[in-house]
Amino acid sequence: MPRSVNHVASRAKRKKVLKMTKGYFGARKNVWTVAKNTLEKGLVYAYRDRKQKKRNFRSLWIQRINAGVREHGLSYSQFIDMANKKGITLNRKTLADLAMNHPEAFTAVVNSVK
Repeated sequence: MPRSVNHVASRAKRKKVLKMTKGYFGARKNVWTVAKNTLEKGLVYAYRDRKQKKRNFRSLWIQRINAGVREHGLSYSQFIDMANKKGITLNRKTLADLAMNHPEAFTAVVNSVK
């Protein structure tokens, strides 16, 4: 009895991978084995970097808040400690935005914390 191969499904799987590697350089876009390996690695990087993106933005916000509070004679850690004790629940993203784009509002927040 001849071997049965579901060529429709396997072709569709390959087409899907090759479609996702569109725009890659050289054999990475059209040679099945190379494209498959490249795509797998790329998807691993994408998953990892979605997590790292959150870390990087939090770090950036902390740097911006620190730069903003240094002008008022505080350090970042002192400011956050005082804000927590006063019950100010603004998150770091919001505080960083105030420090960058609305310095007068950020000054009001710092004064309320002091």
